[in-house]
Amino acid sequence: MSLSASNPLPAPTAAPPPRPFLGVESSATGRFWRDRLDARGAQASLAIVQRHGVPELLARVLAGRGVPVDEVEGWLDPTVRRLLPDPDVLTGMGAAVERLAGAVMRGEQVAVFGDYDVDGATSTALLVEVLRAAGLDPFFHIPDRIFEGYGPNIGAIEALATRGTRLLVTVDCGTTSFEPFARAHELGLDVVVVDHHQAGEALPEVAALVNPNRADDLSGLGHLCAAGLAFVVAVALVRELRRRGWWGEARPEPDLLAALDLVALGTVADVVPLVGLNRAFVTKGLLALRRRERPGLTALMDVARLSGPPKAWHLGFLLGPRINAGGRIGDATLGTRLLLTRDPAEAGAIAAELNRLNAERQVVEKAILAEAEAEAEAALGREGQGAVILASGQGWHPGVVGLVAARLKEKFGRPALAVAFTGALGAGSARSIPGVDIGRAVRAAVAAGILVKGGGHAMAAGLTIERDNLGALRAHLEAVLADTVADARAVDELAIDGALSAGAATPELIDLVERAGPYGAGNPQPVFAFPGHRVIYAEAGSADQVRVRLRANDGSILSGVAFRAANAPLGQALLAARGRLVHAAGMLEVDSWQGRTQVSLRLSDLADAEKL
Repeated sequence: MSLSASNPLPAPTAAPPPRPFLGVESSATGRFWRDRLDARGAQASLAIVQRHGVPELLARVLAGRGVPVDEVEGWLDPTVRRLLPDPDVLTGMGAAVERLAGAVMRGEQVAVFGDYDVDGATSTALLVEVLRAAGLDPFFHIPDRIFEGYGPNIGAIEALATRGTRLLVTVDCGTTSFEPFARAHELGLDVVVVDHHQAGEALPEVAALVNPNRADDLSGLGHLCAAGLAFVVAVALVRELRRRGWWGEARPEPDLLAALDLVALGTVADVVPLVGLNRAFVTKGLLALRRRERPGLTALMDVARLSGPPKAWHLGFLLGPRINAGGRIGDATLGTRLLLTRDPAEAGAIAAELNRLNAERQVVEKAILAEAEAEAEAALGREGQGAVILASGQGWHPGVVGLVAARLKEKFGRPALAVAFTGALGAGSARSIPGVDIGRAVRAAVAAGILVKGGGHAMAAGLTIERDNLGALRAHLEAVLADTVADARAVDELAIDGALSAGAATPELIDLVERAGPYGAGNPQPVFAFPGHRVIYAEAGSADQVRVRLRANDGSILSGVAFRAANAPLGQALLAARGRLVHAAGMLEVDSWQGRTQVSLRLSDLADAEKL
């Protein structure tokens, strides 16, 4: 049979558009609700049930995160031993371990140079601990965010050289530190870089540079944070020292699995994807945290009033911000000192100071955020025109501009930048939305001469700018990002993992769903819908929260809270829905307080069921 122009092949049938979940096409926050599982996902969920015998809800969660049927068992029980590759797959690892092992056996003075955030503190503490176990007494240096800035600087390197340092190890920084490392070479210091940030084609001349994101690295470990990468380096170093006969009764080999609490904290706080080895790090690290064997983290959990077993979100929202507070508005070394101390009294004192600084940081952030939001609303106007939010202020604290940018992004649903000016020069941070590469736009602004310096990745960036170029930066970002921001904002959906009633939201159900965790970046926490529930209570509380109680038809009741929502569309919709039937959506959590355990709903969205 032949085909002719008059008898062409039928055109392929386009996939039908997704049907709105519960009929919600535009929610209180303006989102389209869809089932996370399409037809293919539903088939995968059924196959998981049949192959592995897991409950249907857990199978839906797994399928919704793209877990292949053949990998379900490994996903549900991620182990570091199984997922950790040979460290030598990382380019530069051999040279790094050779130099580190040599320093250990020769008793050289080593200095570890970290970053002022949680990932920097945890990776610094981990390497210092391993080197101490090997018999050295290394220095460590965390730069001051305001006076030194990010990464190695010549002044710090000169000071470390004066103290007798022979080997400088940088963690969570160093990939682009050409001038500082040239000075280190002049002073006779060898340098080993352990970093995970994006690398250009040119690399600094150092003894070794371990970075899974360098162009010639084929390890596939680019998703690791610095703490995870430091752990892999530690595994390789301990192995090499074992091969050289270094460990014995007088010098026992360290238990690296005990350091997974540090790796888990750095992994969650740095918001790297919780896939593969990262999931194993966090899963096993949370178990280490539960043993409360590290005085610093135990003290920090206590001041944060963390009751019950620690979860991944506790690391990101309770512990991480407190460690970061030292680097933002206080002493940048506090976090690393807390993680390293074995003295419970010292741990308690440092944790209390970090807790105080975190409270101070919240006050500073709130004041600056109010100014930034007012500026953003004025710039957008009534029509909400503009692809990017750009807010700036004289005298703003540069330690909180990243947090302010994140809040602006959340509120306005656009990439946001916040710039703190001191005189004519400003230091800023940017945060983006999925689908919009803010790092590339910032690098293009540097190339165009608009910025003094800047860089980053798709979702976040840092920059330095002269005040006179602020308008040019705004124009540049609008021109470069307008189309991609419009496309990204047009796809505003809430993916739903399933529908439940209030009575089904039990601790046992959460335990079941947690088997597919830990949840975070790259492995989103399941979102459940609660259809046809009546709002029997809704009140605004402290910190812009709105607390609610939902009642199902069978009389069962579920309490919930919407964070930072009182003055946002979600909070206003909740307050207006008192007494009405609604479809609510959010994430389930277990609250433990004074020996009582109850399930609560962290609300993400709402729709008026009576109007659908």
